[in-house]
Amino acid sequence: MVTRALAILILSTTCLSGAGWDAAAAAGYLDGRQKEWFSWPRAKTPEGTCVSCHGGMPYLLARPALRKKLGESQPTEWETKLLDRLRTHAGDERKVNIQGPEIIFGALFLAKEDPNGDATRKAHGQMWSMQLHDGDLKGIWQWYSAKLDPWESQGAFSFGAAMGTLAAGTAKSGSAESAEVVRWFDAHAKEVSLHSRLALLWASSRQSALLDAAAKRAVVDEVLSNQLADGSWTIQSLGPWMEHPDAPEQPTGGHPYATAFATFVLRECGVAPQATAKARDWLAGHQDKETGGWFAPSMNKKYPAGSVESKFMEDAATSFAVLALVD
Repeated sequence: MVTRALAILILSTTCLSGAGWDAAAAAGYLDGRQKEWFSWPRAKTPEGTCVSCHGGMPYLLARPALRKKLGESQPTEWETKLLDRLRTHAGDERKVNIQGPEIIFGALFLAKEDPNGDATRKAHGQMWSMQLHDGDLKGIWQWYSAKLDPWESQGAFSFGAAMGTLAAGTAKSGSAESAEVVRWFDAHAKEVSLHSRLALLWASSRQSALLDAAAKRAVVDEVLSNQLADGSWTIQSLGPWMEHPDAPEQPTGGHPYATAFATFVLRECGVAPQATAKARDWLAGHQDKETGGWFAPSMNKKYPAGSVESKFMEDAATSFAVLALVD
């Protein structure tokens, strides 16, 4: 009887992990930010509104999960517009380097929408045609660098490579080409951030042959070795990053984006349930009750308070917090 009662207590505790956050408020924050993004002149390109690394990509991951949790029947206006942008330009020649990430995002999200569709086929054909076959970037893709961490820097090329393999795994394409990406990671192991290696671990949940058991265990062990006693992670622990002397002061303890991203990937890969349960509790307790988001300051610059740019990190933190918390 005691054993059964203990089992029920453990099960109850596990089920309640991460409880207490407001999904509707998170949806309100994310939808409001996409509305703001679509009206911002600097988000426009000759082909329409950009699907950004910090806003559009995480939004397209998180909003469908929120829709399911909230019992909504239709995609939001902003989901539809972002996907239309990716679908309309699937396979188009891109001449501006800022579009490189969007091509990979097109391959990823169109595969999630329709793995065998014509637009998906075009997007993946274009993505693989852009894979580099010589030089220091052999095996990966040209990514966008504006000296902005964590997604738009020279160091983020490895993050883009991991996202490409995630897209390939989603559509079950390019296993040989994905192996080239892993070889690049192996050759550059000393310079690749833990953030990017986490993204590659995420991709391995779609391509089981991408990383062997030892390689997966090594990433998981390093991630867990950096977890703080309260269940969170610092942003510094997912580096190395560039030096940004003009950046706002970063949290001295847990960082919402770092904690959300690490927790989401570990859960996606089905590892470290005790560690992720504690992290989910931390995330649930750090949602801003007024905005519905998870505040995280820019790693790069001090932007005017309330400006579109000032909330980029918060946008990503909120999306990945949602993904870490939904069941």
